[in-house]
Amino acid sequence: MNEIALKYGCNPNQTPARVYADGGLPFTVLNGRPGYINLLDALNSWQLVRELKEMSGLPAAASFKHVSPAGAALGLPLTETLARATHAPKGELSPVACAYVRARGADRMSSYGDFAAVSDICDESLAEFLRGEVSDGIIAPGYTEKALEILKSKRKGGYLILQMDESYAPPALERKDVYGVTFEQQRNEVAITEDCLTDRPTANKDIPAEARRDLLLALITLKYTQSNSVCYAVDGQAIGVGAGQQSRVHCTRLAGNKADIWQLRQSPQVLALPFKDDVRRPDRDNAIDVYTAGDEDDYALLTADWQRLFTEKPAPFTRAEKRAYLRTVKGVALGSDAFFPFGDNVERAHQSGVSYIAQSGGSIRDDNVIETCDKYGIAMAMTHIRLFHH
Repeated sequence: MNEIALKYGCNPNQTPARVYADGGLPFTVLNGRPGYINLLDALNSWQLVRELKEMSGLPAAASFKHVSPAGAALGLPLTETLARATHAPKGELSPVACAYVRARGADRMSSYGDFAAVSDICDESLAEFLRGEVSDGIIAPGYTEKALEILKSKRKGGYLILQMDESYAPPALERKDVYGVTFEQQRNEVAITEDCLTDRPTANKDIPAEARRDLLLALITLKYTQSNSVCYAVDGQAIGVGAGQQSRVHCTRLAGNKADIWQLRQSPQVLALPFKDDVRRPDRDNAIDVYTAGDEDDYALLTADWQRLFTEKPAPFTRAEKRAYLRTVKGVALGSDAFFPFGDNVERAHQSGVSYIAQSGGSIRDDNVIETCDKYGIAMAMTHIRLFHH
């Protein structure tokens, strides 16, 4: 097909709306009716998972909301603790299902109503997990017969299912119109490889193989995240993405706070929360977010009607207890889509267990950034690549 009519544009009042491509659209709609933002999410997330697979050789997945990833991950096995924290189903999961469970679990609050993307064929294992999640659609290079049957039953039969043509190669130039003015630029085809990590100006220059993989994952994720953006990653997945902030340190704080919640979700205090068996996943996620990210006032609100969620009133998770748990975290990788202008970004990153950093470099205060890394023994690579995305 060369053209698809859409329900509406970004907002219901923006009609008519359509997508079209002179050479034919590179995807097929197998089910549902696509929306404008759905397709922006789909096409950006597909590029992300494709590059993650090229980088790692592993299946990759992403969970997108409003044209930025809430999470991205590789298809590595889940630990028992992570499986509990991400609501993973019992039993063995396929690698592509593991990738999406991880991606969705990076920030379950933001992933509510997401658009899913996977680099490999969607199988029954992944479809079964998606069946129980609130999601708007999925893009994949293919589907098994059983997976397609399961997904077509979601959203009263309206779940959006797109099949991507893996052989599609986009034009070298890309264009968009803003207020009647056409912008044109070369597509951002910069390769994110280990060559980006060779310049290490810090005293600690040791970045092990797994940390290099996590840094590359963070940088590729940032390539498709609305700027300014910062990404924390560990164990083959993003754990905190700070997108669309005007200040670099605000990106670092936002992403760091999300990374902290991801860590705290796996703490004994959170895993032991006495939820009732019939509590829905979104309600559970909301409660955990308040329990981990909130203060004493938030705890009071959460427990004011504790009988609705819990079999017994949960004990408070104090700020001191949270900080003590987070002080045990280390080995986290952090990527930034542009340079750190000051060492305050490193100070905040250190609070979330960051041991490795990749950022473009080029600030007039690079010396301050390097000095702050050296204070904490952080190994930093300067990529000399900017990854702004708008």
